[in-house]
Amino acid sequence: MGEKLTKNDLHQFGDFLLGKIRIMIEQEKVKEEKGVTLHWLKGRIVRKILDISPGSLQNLRITGKVRFRKVLGSYYYNKADVDNLFNDETE
Repeated sequence: MGEKLTKNDLHQFGDFLLGKIRIMIEQEKVKEEKGVTLHWLKGRIVRKILDISPGSLQNLRITGKVRFRKVLGSYYYNKADVDNLFNDETE
């Protein structure tokens, strides 16, 4: 019939996933150090770049001034849109 999962199997799977996540984080750090541009930014970073409140960022989302994606409860914003918005403010 079916195989039974043991606690040890779950621990091994957890260790495997953590290892993969660590590798992904390290790869992102290397990309950032090499100056590779990220295409999507977390809301916290966008608020810091634009020096705006969470409500103001929400308004930008609602009015369609910046493209966004919601992934697992976190909003990510298109970097090009944020850059253009920032450039428009300085003109």
